[in-house]
Amino acid sequence: MEDSREGARKGVQLIDIKEDQVGQRLDNFLQRVLNGAPRSLIYRLIRKGQIRVNKGRIKPGHKLKAGDLVRIPPLRLEVDDGPKVLPRGLLEEIRQSILFENDHCVVVDKPSGLAVHGGSGLRFGLLDIVRAIRPEQDYLELVHRLDRETSGCLLLAKNRQTLTFLHKQLKAGQVTKKYLAGLAGVWKAGKKTVSLRLKKNVIQGGERMVEVHPEGKMAVTHFNPVQKFDDLSLMEVVLETGRTHQIRVHALSEGYPVAGDRKYGNPAYNQWIKSFGLNRLFLHAHWLEFQLPDVSERIQINSPLPSGLKTVLNNLESE
Repeated sequence: MEDSREGARKGVQLIDIKEDQVGQRLDNFLQRVLNGAPRSLIYRLIRKGQIRVNKGRIKPGHKLKAGDLVRIPPLRLEVDDGPKVLPRGLLEEIRQSILFENDHCVVVDKPSGLAVHGGSGLRFGLLDIVRAIRPEQDYLELVHRLDRETSGCLLLAKNRQTLTFLHKQLKAGQVTKKYLAGLAGVWKAGKKTVSLRLKKNVIQGGERMVEVHPEGKMAVTHFNPVQKFDDLSLMEVVLETGRTHQIRVHALSEGYPVAGDRKYGNPAYNQWIKSFGLNRLFLHAHWLEFQLPDVSERIQINSPLPSGLKTVLNNLESE
């Protein structure tokens, strides 16, 4: 019998996309098909052109269409020896963090530090946890994403129809996403809209970054001051587009990086703000507004600022 640590080798797979698979992102589809494959491996195979759609190279975010032919090369994967064991305390925390749920979707108040997906060295993500606490739900997929260190409203669809419906809203700019961000320094501009192109996967110091770049995709962010402290500005930030690290890079471009940002922020400032109790990225998705199929009124979800971030503001105010 083959040792499970060696893994099971699969030959070339050719998968013809059916109607019930239409609209899925390629990376999410592969995560399900290649049960046991690290997400980092999936991205690497796509990037190298070893995974192809209709014999051509494709991006991880490609939305699958009926009749697409997905080619997956021979892979040696770890044998799945059962369901993932998830921390009981975390399961209960997420169970208590559900902000809204109906037959179409569920909105979870994601804690900072928890990735939305497993992979890249992570045994599990928020999606795995929600699936574990809703075992009767056959279908659960992310409608959008939040960075690992960002907290707040995260929307998941319970069926393919809802996922497609919400993705169309996102593309049309009809989903309202508002954040509360603590920016380093005292914001001087008042209300301001930043419209700058962003490019992903730029290597800087061996790390993949997003940067302002003329060849990037257009991104639009609206900044609105809420409260100013001696060396921190609490801002409400509204996204018009949804690019990777958009708020963080646009804030940096204005000279006010997000407090606690270890990737784009100021290390000296981050060390200073720690003395006021900040041990995470000061970015929280506090408002989500969207439409659902067959529901006349728009759904509005609010997530209050987490207590840890409130403590930072209180400590700054008492200085």
